[in-house]
Amino acid sequence: MKAHTRETQLTMTPQKSLQFLKEGNMRFQNNLKANRNLLEQVNDTSDGQFPFATILSCIDSRVSAELVFDQGLGDIFSIRIAGNFVNEDILGSMEFASKLAGTKLMVVLGHTSCGAVKGACDDAKLGNLTAMLDKIKPAVEAVSEPKDKDLRNSKNLEFVDQVVEKNVMLTIENIRKQSPILKEMEDNNEIDIVGAMYDINTGAVTFYE
Repeated sequence: MKAHTRETQLTMTPQKSLQFLKEGNMRFQNNLKANRNLLEQVNDTSDGQFPFATILSCIDSRVSAELVFDQGLGDIFSIRIAGNFVNEDILGSMEFASKLAGTKLMVVLGHTSCGAVKGACDDAKLGNLTAMLDKIKPAVEAVSEPKDKDLRNSKNLEFVDQVVEKNVMLTIENIRKQSPILKEMEDNNEIDIVGAMYDINTGAVTFYE
């Protein structure tokens, strides 16, 4: 499989880009990698890059977007931060990726049993981590059930995963609210912005479409 070129990038639509990721994840789940010569892709991308998707995911070592979607060099922009939320710098990176570099799909990828979300659920305090987890707490507060405080913590994995999903949805809302550029591109059908969940037990990605 060759690296994307300007010509192949131009053939990509948001829908086709999503399908590429779905097919890549199926290969990953079945341990079937696309036939790539990565050193050849290094050479092919030395003069430029033409990715088709931008993926915002967690720093979790088990959730490498390139691996779980079976993508090669030059295929995707990968933005990683604990808890996959957005701030000014991340939004700027996303705007560059879509408006200037031409990606057609924006994916916010959460994952089951997320450590950052667990920390937010437990109101963890530790240096700069404290301020970071504050950005995830709106998702904790937005999940209304269970009401019993003893069940609203990291020990309740069902609750944690509900918060993960809510955090993905709130992140998408924040992208639309805080980036007029990306909102306009989505409204004009130039890009799609979608959420997804990676299951650390199975390797499967579920898209929220």
